Parts: sequence; C-alpha cells; structure tokens
Amino acid sequence: MSQHFLLSSASRTFSVVKIAKMTEKQAETFFRKIRWSDTNGKPVCPSCGSLSHYNLSTRDVWKCKDCSKQFSVTSGTLFSGHKLPLKTYLLAIAIFTNEVKGMSALKLTRELNIQYKTAFVLLHKIRDALLETRDEAPLNGVCEMDGAYVNHYVRPANNIEDRVDRRRFENQSPNKRCIVVVRQRHDGGTEYIGSSRTLTYVLHNENPTGIAQIANVAIERGTEVHTDEANAYDNLHAHYNMQRVNHSVEYMSEEGACSNNAESYFARFRRFQHGQIHRMGNLYISNYANEIAYREDTRRMSNGEIFQDISEKCMKTIQSNEWTGYWQGNHRISERLGA
Repeated sequence: MSQHFLLSSASRTFSVVKIAKMTEKQAETFFRKIRWSDTNGKPVCPSCGSLSHYNLSTRDVWKCKDCSKQFSVTSGTLFSGHKLPLKTYLLAIAIFTNEVKGMSALKLTRELNIQYKTAFVLLHKIRDALLETRDEAPLNGVCEMDGAYVNHYVRPANNIEDRVDRRRFENQSPNKRCIVVVRQRHDGGTEYIGSSRTLTYVLHNENPTGIAQIANVAIERGTEVHTDEANAYDNLHAHYNMQRVNHSVEYMSEEGACSNNAESYFARFRRFQHGQIHRMGNLYISNYANEIAYREDTRRMSNGEIFQDISEKCMKTIQSNEWTGYWQGNHRISERLGA
C-alpha cells in the first residue's frame, strides 16, 4: 500500500520555525514581493501607480512623489491599518495553513499570545480572502452535489410530555441552514484521486428552486451530475445527465452513481464544526463552508505551496468593510444565501 501524501516528506516544505526566525524587516520584504511581484518588491503607489516615492522618517511608510499620498505595504489590503507586527500576521497564516481540519480563534489566541477578539477577526479575514478569491468558473466533467444541515439542533424539553416532533417544519429551529456542496471529480485516469474543485453555497433548506439556481451558476449544461434521490434535485434532469443513488439502500448504485466525494467534504466539515468551531453564526456559514472546500481542494499540495497561496490571496483582497471595526458594531448585515 502506498504511503499517504500527508505522511510523505513532499507534504512538508515549510515550517513555522522559518517564520519565527524572521526579523520584522524580512517579513515586510516577504509581503512586498507578494504584493508587488511585477517590480520584484519595489513599492508601487496604490493611488496613482507611480514608482517614485521616498521613506518617511517618522513612520514606516512611503510617500508618493507624484500624488503625495502616503502608503505602506498593507495599504488597501486585508491587513490595512494593522496594529500587530507583520511577522505576527505571517505566523497566523502559517498556523492556519498547517491546521488541516481548521482551527479555532481560541487556539490562535494561545499560539500568538493575542486577545481573543483579535484572533477571531484575523481568522475571519483569512477566510474572507479565500472566499473572495475563489475560482467561480462553472464545473464540468463529472460532478457530485449534496446538502447537509447545520444549526438545526434544539435541546429537547426535560419532561417527555413537553417534547415535540422536531421533524415537523413548525417545530424546527429558525436558525437551520443547508450547506450545498458541488464537487468536480478529478480526471486522473486509472488513479482515483477524488475531486479537483469544490464550490459551496448556503440555503435555508434543500429546495428545488435554490438547487436549480446553484446548478445553473456552478455547473455547465450537459454535465454528468451525481446526487441522491432527494426531490430537490428532480428539476435538474432537464439540463444535466443525472445519475441518482438511493442512500437508504446503497452507497453506490449498480450503474456507478454515488456522491462519496460530497460526503467526504461533509466528513471534514463536521470535524471542523464539532471539533474546532463548536458554534457557527448564520451570517458567516458561507465563510466556514468555503474554508473546508479550500482545504479539500489543496489536500495534495505541500504546506509551503498552501502558505504561499493563502498569503497571495490575503494581499490581493481589498480592505474588508465587514471586518474593519467589527467589535465596534460594524457587522455583516445579511447572509450570503444561494448563488
């Protein structure tokens, strides 16, 4: 039996120790080369695009000679207005990278010796970068689609006579949400590798209208789609080559229909939900779901490649209006539902 990729030396091309040994100047150089890769790290004014600038003696920023605007390596990015050292942000990304099943803000608090509020916002900024920069191109080939519910548990009454049937719609939790995952199988020839791309969406429930809207955006017409026999997927037969499996009878049909890749995603998500996060607010379920999708899609990349990729995504993401001043009441005002 071949060795699992995560146990091989190829999966370990980067260590947190490397970041810990960096100086603050080296951390700044790292971010500069990521943000201004076209000029090999030479600062470019984000306002006018000029290369002419000079350093200010009072602060670690540059001033553009053409438009007189001041800017730093993080101006206009996800880490704009940062108060922590740049090295701390690199350490946060490195720790986030090495947690294959996700991590909690409390763990990051202990790892970096920062306040819980700081760790909470920092982790969500990274998740926001992963969501904002994800590839939205429609999937093709052979795809699997499935849904799973979160935030649906309601503690039963102590007395059995006071308990109600939670299967009835009127007795269910109003916070109940459905995460819908669409996964494209990897075309690996004779070698089974699983899926290559994953897209996630959030619905109030697994309904035909919401499922059809997601499929129209996420899957190319004519694609072979594997689902279970839930009636929410019945309308997809009009535009896709549908393969259905009855999970109450079998995991895979005799014709080869299965949604095991989708179930694999939910297995990792449940470990993340119950083992790390414990509680997910409905406003940010889309961020949590997409984080696990990213981890699934990069499971065969080395941690050094993942660290580099996440760092680039953070520097390419503009300043977040939702996470700037979060603890002062600047919250997301609506959920990200559907497609």
